[in-house]
Amino acid sequence: MSGDDLLDCLIVGAGPAGLTAATYLVRYHRRIVVLDAGKSRARWIPTSHNAPGFPRGIEGHTLLQQQREQAIGYGADIEDACIAQLNRIDEGFEAVAADGRRWRARFVILATGIVDVMPPLEGLEDAIANGAVRLCPVCDGYEASDCRVAVYGPVDSTVSHALFLRTFSREVTVIASDDATPSPDALAQARDAGIDVLPTPAKLAFEGRATVARFADGRELRFDTLYPTLGCAPNNDLALQIGAELDANGEIVTGDDQQTHVDGVYAAGDVVSALNQIAVAVGHAAIAATKIHNRLPRNWREREDLQPETAQALPSPPGTTGPETPKSAQA
Repeated sequence: MSGDDLLDCLIVGAGPAGLTAATYLVRYHRRIVVLDAGKSRARWIPTSHNAPGFPRGIEGHTLLQQQREQAIGYGADIEDACIAQLNRIDEGFEAVAADGRRWRARFVILATGIVDVMPPLEGLEDAIANGAVRLCPVCDGYEASDCRVAVYGPVDSTVSHALFLRTFSREVTVIASDDATPSPDALAQARDAGIDVLPTPAKLAFEGRATVARFADGRELRFDTLYPTLGCAPNNDLALQIGAELDANGEIVTGDDQQTHVDGVYAAGDVVSALNQIAVAVGHAAIAATKIHNRLPRNWREREDLQPETAQALPSPPGTTGPETPKSAQA
């Protein structure tokens, strides 16, 4: 799409939030473009078992592929682009890609996500694929039930995560990621819950479908799964450029309507200050897209647009061969 065309909405990010917003807006007959840098956090998910509607679970890349297919099926334009600048213009906003391409839109949805800080573990990608490293205890703590679980990070902040996982397993261990002295309170909480606290290992590795921690004193411990709690880096550069408010963790602060403190700029998904879950991201996107649709000038459907010959030209929903008459309207 030419940068000279003013879009109704520009969606930056093509994870679960961005693709949901795209589907909503094109089904509202709005002109949008989704800009995809190809770095959605969801691609790391081996299989999610708590995504609503998938009783047998769904792989992250499959979820993204199906969401993309759904949005494109209704007419969404998704372009590969890494946005370097987001600026105000008279009509709304202009996004500039690293390669110089430009898009202008009345509204913007930032669905740029976060990047997890990963542990120094040999074979990390294979470990994640096999469940020996897991990134979200809210998502998959159930899958670690009654397993040997390690939680890796700064002790004081990691103990709280270990206490959460203690719900799922009696064998939970905290492994320090640094040499900082733990606080007496954190050590007491761990002790009361039956959680061992270990020093920083000399090496972490994925071996034989388990995470292995080797210590300087020669000990070697194997864990069925390891949860890193090293934090994350929100992709908030564009939010900072446009003047959006961030919380103490660098995530975007929004109102109940998902609008940032900058009028016309909305945010959805993990980059927002909220629980980082697919279901939450989808909800954010639905709210933001509907709010934007209701703020745009009305796009009335005139009578001639409802004639059968015109209706046949409309994009067909994925998995159908053409428009159908709703059952409620059938004689």
